[in-house]
Amino acid sequence: MNKMSYITEEGLQKLKDELDQLMNVERPAISKMISEARDKGDLTENAEYEAAKEAQGMLEMKINKLKEAIINCRIIDGSKIDTDRIQIMNRVKIRNTKHNTLMEYTIVSDNEADLKHGKIAVSTPIARGLIGKKVGDVVEIKVPMGIIPFEIIEISI
Repeated sequence: MNKMSYITEEGLQKLKDELDQLMNVERPAISKMISEARDKGDLTENAEYEAAKEAQGMLEMKINKLKEAIINCRIIDGSKIDTDRIQIMNRVKIRNTKHNTLMEYTIVSDNEADLKHGKIAVSTPIARGLIGKKVGDVVEIKVPMGIIPFEIIEISI
């Protein structure tokens, strides 16, 4: 059974662009490499041919994964996102009550996660611990480094 994921229109377009790049640029390039290696003669001991075939297999696996991700995603309508409780696509401001540090994250689908830009995947321990909570709630979230207490300061879109 395939896992449904929610994504923004921008995120879906990025997936489609990546798929297009793989299918229309990288796939022909690998086919050309295989053809050139095949033209060199005996395939039983042709390392170039074996490397190109392996690269082709990896590329096809990547293409299939992307196709599956695109098929199984649903676009989120940003205008219908509520800010009473934390959910996917919310921007949250939280305070680590242990160290009194503020952090801001947008909770996004796994495909759109980008920590450099403050986007954390809905499947991460922090996001899972925040989902459903409201402003003022204090939650203790288990992360690899231990348990961290967070206070929810703000929820926005």
